[in-house]
Amino acid sequence: MKFTTVYDKGGRMRVRYGEYAFDRYSSYGVSDYLKTFDFVDDVRISTSNGSVLINYDCKYKPKLLEILSSLNKEKISRLAYPVDEELEKLNKNFKSKVATLVARKFFMPILIPAPFSRFVTILRALKFVSKGVKSLLDGDINVDVLDATSITASIVTNDYATANSIMFLLNVSQLLEDYTMRSASLQLAKSLEINVDHVWVVEDGNEVKKPMSQVKCGDVVVARTGLMIPVDGVVVSGEAMINESSMTGESLAVRKYDGLSVYAGSVIEEGNINIKVTAIDNQTRISKIIDLIDRSQDLKANVQSNAQKLADSIVPFSLISFAGVYALTGNITRAMAVLMVDYSCAIKLSTPITVISAMKEASVNNIVVKGGKFLEEYANANTIVFDKTGTLTNASPHLAKIVPFYDYSESEVLKIAACLEEHFPHSVARAIVKEAADRNIIHEETHAEVEYIVAHGISSKLNGQRALIGSRHFIEDDENIKLTDEQLEVLMTECKEYSTLFLALGDKIIGIFCIDDPPRDEAVDVIRRLKENGFDNVIMITGDSDIVAKSVCKKLGIDSCYSQVLPDEKYKIIESIKESGKKVVMVGDGINDSPALSAANVSIAMKDSSDIAREVADITLLSSDLNDLITLRVLSKNLFERIHSNYNFIVGFNTSLIALGIAGVLTPATTALFHNVSTMAVCAASMRKLLNTKEKD
Repeated sequence: MKFTTVYDKGGRMRVRYGEYAFDRYSSYGVSDYLKTFDFVDDVRISTSNGSVLINYDCKYKPKLLEILSSLNKEKISRLAYPVDEELEKLNKNFKSKVATLVARKFFMPILIPAPFSRFVTILRALKFVSKGVKSLLDGDINVDVLDATSITASIVTNDYATANSIMFLLNVSQLLEDYTMRSASLQLAKSLEINVDHVWVVEDGNEVKKPMSQVKCGDVVVARTGLMIPVDGVVVSGEAMINESSMTGESLAVRKYDGLSVYAGSVIEEGNINIKVTAIDNQTRISKIIDLIDRSQDLKANVQSNAQKLADSIVPFSLISFAGVYALTGNITRAMAVLMVDYSCAIKLSTPITVISAMKEASVNNIVVKGGKFLEEYANANTIVFDKTGTLTNASPHLAKIVPFYDYSESEVLKIAACLEEHFPHSVARAIVKEAADRNIIHEETHAEVEYIVAHGISSKLNGQRALIGSRHFIEDDENIKLTDEQLEVLMTECKEYSTLFLALGDKIIGIFCIDDPPRDEAVDVIRRLKENGFDNVIMITGDSDIVAKSVCKKLGIDSCYSQVLPDEKYKIIESIKESGKKVVMVGDGINDSPALSAANVSIAMKDSSDIAREVADITLLSSDLNDLITLRVLSKNLFERIHSNYNFIVGFNTSLIALGIAGVLTPATTALFHNVSTMAVCAASMRKLLNTKEKD
């Protein structure tokens, strides 16, 4: 598609594609697509004339123009979000249903004669009465029983207005709950839609890196250990253990080999496979809507489950109070006033709505929470454990120094390392590949298939010799290639302040890479604020040397650290901290962090985490800013403050209504109205934002 540049100055550009270039839904998709590029700050699209306003980093203007030129009708249609359309339909449907209920409530008494309207009321009451009877037959005395009793009592006493009011308010409350839960689910789904920028595709026997937008059905995509499968397809070669829990709910990995189907969103735990693509983009978005809220009762916060149990446990007392007041006073009106008010309805409705609204608000703030219980765990946690590389340190570490050995030059060892590392999504690997690109070193495929050894390194064959790159533990202990005295001296002098990576060819170490991995700019302030917000212990775990680890801890104000730690040891450390009585949050980003993430009370994956880390984690940050940890802490604490505040209001207000009803000050109809209106008000208030602007900063 062609466009014209209307305005371009100081990092602000407006281009125009013309009328009918975008509809509303494709404009959402294009806007979000452009924002995935780090140099794009903001995007505004007008569907009326096809204009796109972009705030961007001027240094990347050629790249931005290239991206804008690549947009065409087919690509734009693939970028459209079905979720946005679903959200709009949901909003319209909700407004329509509420309007219908309100119209029926106020116009039915005017348009329908009284005898017939009473008959209609009885017919409508049957739905509520049948639910109450069913609960009784099941042995449950719950809110359904109380609703059925209050409606029946109103009709028996010829108080049809009260019966209609109760049913109206119950229907509106149910609509409000369904709308909130569905809306939150859709917002989460949009946040979690698969977004893979590039994949490796087999062409003429070689692996070629391609933008996802250029992948088509019939292509053969390469998928390796730790990666999320980006397409639906059929395995044509290789073998792998694949976690399909996002599709099936089954946590155990499944073995996949030639001829078997695999699906987008599943994660390769071990192995490498080539996949022939059968579906891409919108066709493969995990059932279009990832409904994490209704996925499992286990994801509910304890406070939700407790609220539901409390709500049902109060019902018998309400019924006993009704009978007691009638027995003592003989006044059915006063007894009915008690029956029209209960604590359980508001408690049972407001608590899940509050939790779900909090999850939705988290997703709006680029934080994906997989269930309400994880907000509760995070609010109550007192210890936070960080991985170092890519989590506390800069997400883009750079190669500070290369020390070659024997007759190899810096360029030669860098070329070999980049050739091996370009296949794997880790911040250190990206640093090596970037350095090679900056030096204009072309590292075409000259090695055999690479194998990734989790948390250790990479193994391959190069010109008939074994090629290895990884940690010192991997090279010396696992592969038995020892550092020479000269290399040990270099390591202790020139490399002591850096994270190190070792390249071996054959039986010799031919290069040491010194990685400068500075802490994130915001890390010091975030650590301080985490302590202010109730984290008594801040701990760092790293595979780096003790010197590097202690240096980082000193800079950031971290209480303690564990250095030279392997993945299984990370898991044991988390378990030991939990055994000491601490509630632990683990924050990590790599495949090697997965065991520790699964062990923590609540686990958090960073934006640039490996796919398997995101799969394991309970919470995922969709931005690279550690301040989101503070936002999440404040949100989770505010959530439970609101729930407790709701409890206090519900108990106080409804107790007042019951007292006034027994005293004869309020009629049953009035107490029913006040009770149900207050329930709706509490539910509506529970949907308000938990964070103010200041708390986000």
